[in-house]
Amino acid sequence: MTLRKTDADTDAGWKTICALDDIPVLGARVVASKSGDIAIFRTADDEVFAMHDKCPHKNGPLSQGIVHGRQVTCPLHGWKIQLDSGEAAAPDVGCTKPFAVKLVDGQVLLKV
Repeated sequence: MTLRKTDADTDAGWKTICALDDIPVLGARVVASKSGDIAIFRTADDEVFAMHDKCPHKNGPLSQGIVHGRQVTCPLHGWKIQLDSGEAAAPDVGCTKPFAVKLVDGQVLLKV
């Protein structure tokens, strides 16, 4: 999926990505952007989070990891990344860039 302008987009830089139901519960969807792939995650509580789709350890694809609570575990080496901040959980150290994301009327919007 690539970012594109739709009629629902606002002037504040928010882009409509998809319906919440298009993202599996405890899963992710990847959006291509000029700054690299962005993974949008959905928790069991239907919270959404977005960050670069690269683990800070060795650039593993976080979108292919396991979502649990408000974390995702990188599929390559098991690092746990906080979905709200992009920070690695101790004892690991590092961060991947988070992006602002929100739900509006069942639609996922990403601020770019």
